[in-house]
Amino acid sequence: MALPAIADVRRALPEAAITVAAKPSIRWLFSLAGDGYSHGGAVGGGHGSALLLPNSFRSALDVWRSGIPERWGYRTDWRGPLLTRSVPPPRRFHQVDYYQHLVRELGFPNGPGEPRLVATDAIRGEGAEALERAGWDGTSPLVAFAPGAAYGGAKRWPPEYFAELALALIDDGMTVVIVGSAADAPTFKEIAAALGSAVSRTRVLNLVGATDLPTLAGVLARCRALVTNDSGAMHLAAALGVRVTAVFGPTNERETGPRGNAESAVLTNEVACRPCMLRECPIDHRCMRGVSVGRVLAEARRTR
Repeated sequence: MALPAIADVRRALPEAAITVAAKPSIRWLFSLAGDGYSHGGAVGGGHGSALLLPNSFRSALDVWRSGIPERWGYRTDWRGPLLTRSVPPPRRFHQVDYYQHLVRELGFPNGPGEPRLVATDAIRGEGAEALERAGWDGTSPLVAFAPGAAYGGAKRWPPEYFAELALALIDDGMTVVIVGSAADAPTFKEIAAALGSAVSRTRVLNLVGATDLPTLAGVLARCRALVTNDSGAMHLAAALGVRVTAVFGPTNERETGPRGNAESAVLTNEVACRPCMLRECPIDHRCMRGVSVGRVLAEARRTR
């Protein structure tokens, strides 16, 4: 969701060398967003300015210690004295708009607010290889499911609903690809148990815990659609231009909904207690259980 803000800086400073400091697991994303970024090495040294997208005190302290003379960011978490240019944080925005507001206040005009990633031929090839190892025949149309969510169980549409949806899409001639991190393995087991033994392994492909992020991008780029909770896979797919159907319950779609594909859909069950932002539901999970399989199926079928 930071990609549009970074693109704003790139457009304003076309000759600048931009170094993105990111966790190793996601650093490759920036190579799919365009050229002009340098990769590897330490942040500091000859860098003249640092734009801090995280709100944490620690991020400002690390950059201050690195010796970068100009340090820009939101005035949050008691870190104002460590910044040379600070911006008061706005009231609640979508996260994409929040980042773009920061760079606009710093003097960089905003461009489009849709994150864009391009899956290279190599990335798509990695995705195809992973799918074929899982049992894909190389020709059947694919719909991906991302049934997990790192934030907590309250964000997860029930596994038995995913199973019912999978059966309906298989009847439509689709092959279902289930993706996620290794932590999502218990959720996959629940879906598999609900499906039973009648569904062929070649019609429901299990890639949970079997992909790194580049390979996941290649898999998603080959899918007609993704059905997901509010998750990282949702944002990745939307940025790749894949049509997303996202089920939101305890979190706020106005702040973290998918951006990147205008045809993506967000489905909610508007009960009084949402969005509560709780990790686990203390009552009956009505915000998620109230989103019917039929509603999600109707959206997923729009991609055929």
